[in-house]
Amino acid sequence: MQIQKSTLKYLSNLKKNNNREWYNEHKNTFLKEQSNIKEFHHAILNNLNKHDKIEKYKLYRIYRDVRFSKDKTPYNPHFAAAFSRTGKALRGTYYLRIRPGESFLGGGFWGPEKEDLHRIRKEFELDASEMRTVLADKKFSTVFNKMEGNELKTAPRDFDKNHPDIDLIRKKGFVAVRKFTDKEVLSPDFLKIVDDSFKTLRPFFNLFSAILTTDLNGESII
Repeated sequence: MQIQKSTLKYLSNLKKNNNREWYNEHKNTFLKEQSNIKEFHHAILNNLNKHDKIEKYKLYRIYRDVRFSKDKTPYNPHFAAAFSRTGKALRGTYYLRIRPGESFLGGGFWGPEKEDLHRIRKEFELDASEMRTVLADKKFSTVFNKMEGNELKTAPRDFDKNHPDIDLIRKKGFVAVRKFTDKEVLSPDFLKIVDDSFKTLRPFFNLFSAILTTDLNGESII
């Protein structure tokens, strides 16, 4: 199971001809490539369920929400999917986007709810050593170059701006990302590369799951 050259070709053409007329004229091609990518996603899902528990698979719509955007092109020239872990105890979502020249996978917490974000920050204020250990792990740091996400320019309210872990505390999101070339995406090994990358995320997910399902004393809240 692998991604086809025709999928990247269609997405490249859609980017160049991002209008309703072209899209409608090539609707059958879109449906064919969407079907191909769904098969690839289901292979990912099957692999994930061998070593994790996935509650929901979501293929994002090709249609863009342009209501509040200066860019009024109607379509996303990519195929993106999310795989959400099961239940309250297993936090985190795996993500994959296929877009010519801009493909990547990732996982984590892009915009945690206010209460979750505060809980994470309080944990790092108390002790960020486990987070540092995860980020410094050789395999993790090789696969995921850095943790991405929006952050404040200074300390959040009621946190010390001089705290030694303020670089973690001021973050508003916690996402690990791995980027791919088109050659890598089209490789016969890409399905395995995706699965191995997602496996590498587990310590990252496990730590956040532990934080978000306990209080600062380590007592379960679920």
